[in-house]
Amino acid sequence: MNLERAIAPDPYDLLPPVPAFTLTSDDVRDGEQLDDEFVHSSLGGGDLSPQLAWSGFPDATRSFVITCYDPDAPTTSGFWHWVLVNVPVSVTQLPRGAGKAGSVEGGAFAVRNDYGTQEYGGAAPPAGDRPHRYLFAVHALDVDKLDLTPDNSPAVVGFNLTFHTLARAVIRPTYQVKG
Repeated sequence: MNLERAIAPDPYDLLPPVPAFTLTSDDVRDGEQLDDEFVHSSLGGGDLSPQLAWSGFPDATRSFVITCYDPDAPTTSGFWHWVLVNVPVSVTQLPRGAGKAGSVEGGAFAVRNDYGTQEYGGAAPPAGDRPHRYLFAVHALDVDKLDLTPDNSPAVVGFNLTFHTLARAVIRPTYQVKG
């Protein structure tokens, strides 16, 4: 049986195009392997979300959503590691570890990730699989809040993002378990 899989497309390439703005991090870089502190505890990692900072978003921005998604997971739907909703427009950076439940002020909340928790869950691809991409994205929205609750799924958040995203910034680090 052949277990080779095609490389999944970048999901943002499949959505209506929006302008980009700048997303930086002291902790992660495009195409570079994640440090263990950002990896899931099941692999001995620290399960911490990386530091993120963003700028250059449109003046009409009224709030943000921050997500971390693995399009390379061996599923038909990828794997959601973090979905932080209703981040106030006044917040333009998150410190390392802000993905822990209740860490962001101003009414922001996380919906359930694919680990089943309402916080950041670190990288944990299958051993020996090719490097997985972890898409850390900040979505600039045209509304103060999405009419959602922590009980909504990442898919419902994504559906709403399609209609309210003014611009998006993405960093794409990778992680691979050797084995």
